[in-house]
Amino acid sequence: MLTQPPLVRESDLPLMVDLYELAMAQAYWTSGMDDTAVFSLFFRELPANRNFILACGQQSVVSVIESLRFTDEHIERLESLNRFRPEFLGWLRDFRFSGSIYAVAEGTPLFPQEPMLEIEGPIAEVQLLESLVMNYVHLESVLASKAVRLKFAAQGRSVVDFGMRRTHGLDAAHRAVRAYRLAGLTGTSNVLAGMDFNLPVYGTMAHSFVQACTNELDAFRVYADLYPGTTLLVDTYDTRTAVQRIINWLEQNPDVSIGGIRLDSGDLAAEARDCRQMLDEAGLTDISIMASGGLDEYRIAELVSSGAPIDGFGVGTAIGVSKDEPALELAFKLTEYASLPRMKNSPGKQSFPGPKQIFRRLGPDGCIVQDVVAGRDEVFDGSPLLKPVMKFGRIVDGAIAPLDERVRSAGKAVDTLPARYRSLDPIGEVPVVISDFLRALQREALVKVARG
Repeated sequence: MLTQPPLVRESDLPLMVDLYELAMAQAYWTSGMDDTAVFSLFFRELPANRNFILACGQQSVVSVIESLRFTDEHIERLESLNRFRPEFLGWLRDFRFSGSIYAVAEGTPLFPQEPMLEIEGPIAEVQLLESLVMNYVHLESVLASKAVRLKFAAQGRSVVDFGMRRTHGLDAAHRAVRAYRLAGLTGTSNVLAGMDFNLPVYGTMAHSFVQACTNELDAFRVYADLYPGTTLLVDTYDTRTAVQRIINWLEQNPDVSIGGIRLDSGDLAAEARDCRQMLDEAGLTDISIMASGGLDEYRIAELVSSGAPIDGFGVGTAIGVSKDEPALELAFKLTEYASLPRMKNSPGKQSFPGPKQIFRRLGPDGCIVQDVVAGRDEVFDGSPLLKPVMKFGRIVDGAIAPLDERVRSAGKAVDTLPARYRSLDPIGEVPVVISDFLRALQREALVKVARG
């Protein structure tokens, strides 16, 4: 019998904090520092192999924040650390986030220095949210950014997530599928997450099933009988022999329904060409070919550019852990406190103070021309991307659309990317301008810091 839950319970999310957040919250509380603070979540630089980041998770975490409550059990466990005063623990017991959150829509392509979200409220309350918010947004944004590159590489062919078994944890495997759906993938092998997030569930067979049967054709017969229109794995022994067996079998049994074959090893381009020729010559032009086995966007792009007759791709490890770029250097920084600008000025980590807005201007072709990162009260040409999603601790009515609608909006947002940003190769440029107001505010804040 398990003595601990196999996954973090939703009710325990208030304790998913780093210790220093609780320590700072107690210090704020003890010092009477309860003025309004603004914290901004952004990244300073793109990962080396990314031309943009597809922001995900920032709206979903809002519903988590709305329901955060410290229970008696949580307070007892915190008491056992012998770090917190009873009065502060009483404050935690009554905790309800009372502030506001501004966020870009999920599935929005973003660039360095552009806030994914901004949280405004009493400083201790906001500080407690730091790690929880960063975890939500980091995971889903990293995986969505990988997934959309796979979609670009496939050029209209289907891409299915096979990554659950190597994703870093079951929670990550579940939330990943929501990110994949926002990125536009075709489906997933993950049954629970596929059903939860309404992404079609796909699966064929493993080599073990073929190996366990008396012979290869018996394995195919069982699957075809159980799952009409199934996809058969043909490379357990010899791919071309397996395809010829399927052809002979279907010629003798025209009522059998086979939807496709899957190639999982070898020279995928050469095997796909040979299999396509064999199937077409037998009149089986409706049988599709799917490829898997160590694929990533670069290999998919090679297969597509070579003209390999592959109709869809299954991607595992490369997507499940975003193998080439598994991390995004997110920052959650204080930008205003007690109505005064605040900033960090460490070498290489300088930030811009003040609450912000992003204005995105599109050209006549509907593609991004320029983003301006400005002060929240400034006005520029283009559409403002940061929208209020929470006020006074409550989600704004209609601010967070149903997932299906968010998926459609994300597709439209990705369509605004100019072709060069869809490249798998880094282009080394971003369409971002920082407003003169923010730059002046930064200079003023630096002068005040220098004066002490």
